[in-house]
Parts: sequence; structure tokens; C-alpha cells
Amino acid sequence: MTTQQAVRKSRAIYYASGIVSICGIIFEVLFGALGSYILGDGVKQYTLIISLFLTGMGIGAYISEKMTKNLILSFIWIEYGIGLIGGFSAMLLFGVTAYLPDGTGALFLYSVTLLVGTLTGVELPVLIRKANEIGVSLQKSAAKVLFFDYAGGLIGGLLFLFLLRPYFGLVKTSFLVALVNVAVALWIVFHFRAELKRFRIHASFGFLFTALLVLGALFGEEAAFHFEQKLYQDPIIHSEQTAYQQIVLTREQGDTRLYLDGQLQFSSSDEHRYHEILVHPAMAAATRHDRVLVLGGGDGLAVRELLKYEDIGRITLVDLDPAMTELAQEHHLLTELNGGALDDPRVTIVNEDAFRFLEDAEGFYDVIIADLPDPNNESLNKLYTQEFYSLARNRLQPDGAMMVQATSPVFAPRVYWTIDETIEAAGLETVNLHADIPSFGGWGFVLASRQPIALAELDLIGETRYLTEELLPALSAFGKDEDREITDGSGKAVALEPNTLIRPNLIELYEKSWRYY
Repeated sequence: MTTQQAVRKSRAIYYASGIVSICGIIFEVLFGALGSYILGDGVKQYTLIISLFLTGMGIGAYISEKMTKNLILSFIWIEYGIGLIGGFSAMLLFGVTAYLPDGTGALFLYSVTLLVGTLTGVELPVLIRKANEIGVSLQKSAAKVLFFDYAGGLIGGLLFLFLLRPYFGLVKTSFLVALVNVAVALWIVFHFRAELKRFRIHASFGFLFTALLVLGALFGEEAAFHFEQKLYQDPIIHSEQTAYQQIVLTREQGDTRLYLDGQLQFSSSDEHRYHEILVHPAMAAATRHDRVLVLGGGDGLAVRELLKYEDIGRITLVDLDPAMTELAQEHHLLTELNGGALDDPRVTIVNEDAFRFLEDAEGFYDVIIADLPDPNNESLNKLYTQEFYSLARNRLQPDGAMMVQATSPVFAPRVYWTIDETIEAAGLETVNLHADIPSFGGWGFVLASRQPIALAELDLIGETRYLTEELLPALSAFGKDEDREITDGSGKAVALEPNTLIRPNLIELYEKSWRYY
């Protein structure tokens, strides 16, 4: 082999290492995103996926020690394997979750993660050894291959975050990245064809796998959509993977339902109960309605209730995901429900993190409505912390009021009362309310203010379908199995601690409470 040939082949190895490392990191975060969406608890799933992937890489590195012959051929079939397994992983996960017993989806995802991690772990040692075999010193070959690998890791993460997930979705991304793995393998096949005894066979398999992955990229989302349909009670009429979440709308016999990351947000058959309690007690408790802040509520249903007040001033809606607020402004089923509330000139939409918004906010609000998703992961947990409620208190008028949706005191009593304890720890007086929302079950709310609130003295607006002044005080009565006096298995009272950024106890409580529901 001439020096020029050696240089050309070593460069091919370095470039290949960088490209496959991009694919490896994308598969790793892709599996984490899939686990977060289908299995819930994003922090838990990402932690498990990263741990399993790295463990697999360690196993792969150990296995690579046994590979001493046909290094290029080994690398080619490793890439074919990663391409096929990783490419079909997302689509098949939806199918496994939809048709097989509970827990099978998690087992499938974790197994695929470990297997792809193992194959990824074999890549670099094989390439380093091949570079050394060509004539590059071991120290130099290892340094260069590792450089391209780590640099590729950064590029892969950025590509997934800003391009692949928001524009192609999880299923199509898996096929597109897999095509890159197979393309690299084919490139190596032709670059090192002189060393391959059955060059045509290895190339033919590469083209076959490419064709399968192209078909997957074209039709995989349709199959996954069919599988996903099985996860929901009613037919899906809109499904969208945004940069922040999976948005699904279903419709059956006049009932429209919104799901975010698989969690039901409302049913049109009974959402009026939820939103009337969410809005009207706080509006009745506040002296003025000049400035109102809605945190979350991107569907526009809370804003619809606020616009019933003739003296309403400016409403600021803060929702992280612009895709959600745009859907609420454009989809006819949502605009029928919210009455086009988000297009009202008195409404200002801010697509920003609620915590950051409160940190930078100026002035005071007469009413604050916290209509945020349940605290089932780290990013949402911060919106249920003492620090967050302290920021809200600092933006609340002395004679204003705040209402917080606080999950179910029936299914998750420790979660509900911990939220109440956290709001009190932020220096606010609280009143506890709950009601039966048929699509949710028993649901809880916390009404808060700087001053004590007498429910019996509140004057409610007349434009409600469910809530009345006579009913309101009754909503503050809790049964023994959902009241604040929570006991453990031995009957001993359980002390509640505020949820904070430093000690985020609410996530674990939430996971334990909802495990069997």
C-alpha cells in the first residue's frame, strides 16, 4: 500500500468515526425522547436510557477485543445492524406498546437501547485498530478517531434538538439517521472493496437495507400513527410532535379531547366544570380585573371564561409551546370550544417558560391563573415549587387572587396537599377546592391570596354552566380519604414538606400516587 493510499484510507476512517458518532448520540437521545413520551417521567427515562446506552458501549468495547480479523467487514455489518435496529425502533415501539401487555414497551425500548449501545461501543475500537493496521501509530489513530467521535457527539445532539425532532418527528428521524449509518457502511464497502472477498454481496445487502429504510421513512409514520391510535380511546384527528411535546386531538361522537405527551388535558363534554372552577372563584375574590395572567392554558379555554367579564382589562397568556397556541387559534374544533378567545385584542400571547416569565415580569396582576400540566418531570416540577409560587406572590396585587390546578386529591392526596403546603410556604393564604370532573375523576384546585378568603361571601358571575354561589362553599369539603390528615400504613400522620428546587419531593410523590391509575 502506497503512502497516498494509506492517507486516503485513514481519512476515510476518521470521517466515518465522526459521522457514526453523530448517529450514535442521536439514537441515544431519540430513545430517551421515546421513553419520555410513551412511558412518562422524562428524567427517569433519560437517566435509564443514558445508563443503558453507556453500559452497552462498555460491553461493546469489551467484545471488540475479540475482533482481530476482518476489521473493515466487522465495521460494515455493525453499521448495518445499527441501521436496521435503530431505524425500525421507534415505529415498532408504538406497535409493541399498543398491542402487547403493559411493561412490554419498556422492556423493548431498554433492550433496543442496550443492543444499539453495544454495537456503538464496538465501532471506535475497531476503527482505531484498523487505522493502526493501515500504518498510523496507535497513539495518533486513537487520538484522531476519538476527536472525530466527540466532535460528532456535539453535532448529533444539536441536530436532534433543533432540526430532526421538531421538523421530522421521532419515527422519521429514526429512519433518516439509520440511513446515514447504512450509507457510511456502503461508502466503506466501496472504499475498501479491494480488501473484501465478497464485495458484491456486502454491497447488495447495503442497497437492500437502504431500500427498506427508505420505505420506512416514507410509510413508517403512517404505521406508527395506526399503532398510536390504539393508545387512545377515540380516533385521532390531529397528531403533532413539536419541539416541546406531542400534541394529540381525538374526536368521537361529539367529544373532543386534547392530550399532551399522552396525558389528557380536557374533554369537551365536561371541560366547563374544570375551567369554571379554575377561573371564577379567583375572579370573584379579586377586587379588580385590570391585569390578568394565565400560566399555561394554551388551549384558550381559561381565557374564554375570563372574557365573560365586562370589566376585564389585559390578559397575558404564557404558554411555552407556540405550536399549542397556534393550534388553539387555527383548528376549528378548538376555536369552537374557546370561542376564538386567543384572537381577542385584549389577549397577549407570550411563548415562554412560565418560571422565566415571572422572573422577568414587571408590575402586578389582579388575578393569576396557573393552568399548568401536572408535575410529572423535572421541567414541570419547578412550576410547583416554593420558589415559583414566591415569584407569583411578588407579582400579585395585595387584593388579588391566584388559582392553581393541583391534580387529584382522590388519586394523589399527598401530591395535592403538598402543593397546598408549598403555596402556603410562599406566604399566601389558601382555600382548597375540589370537584368531580367525569373525564378526570375528582380534581383539586388551590385558591390563594395575600388575605384570607371567605368562599361564602364571593359573588360569582352568572354566565356559568356548572358553578353556583351555593355550590362553591361545598367544594371545600373533603372526604376522609382525601383530606389533609394523611396517614401511613401504621396510621401515623405523615408530615408534608414544601416542594422546592433543591428538594423536589413532588416528582416522586406524583409517580407513586399515579402508578396504578
